Amino acid sequence: MPSSLARVQTTEASRYLQQLCRHWSHKFDVEATADQGKVPFGADRVCTLNAEPDALVMRIESADPVNLTRLENVVSDHLLRFAFREGLGDIRWSRAVA
Repeated sequence: MPSSLARVQTTEASRYLQQLCRHWSHKFDVEATADQGKVPFGADRVCTLNAEPDALVMRIESADPVNLTRLENVVSDHLLRFAFREGLGDIRWSRAVA
């Protein structure tokens, strides 16, 4: 399944992971700990989040390339809103085919 990966430098990775998961838990069956999160946006669309000491690693998988692009934008936009004080800059996604 096509996937996309972004690594965002921040010392607040766990906080942002938990904020993102809490935000989407109202609509989706989210799984989350302080270090890992999983947001199933649909049967064929999922976002996994991993908090490292110096970065938040986000991976999106989707069978549909259009949905992959859409989710990259949705996840990035939400993270940037939550981290507005930190000024994370541009979030760059890299694509891979599994």
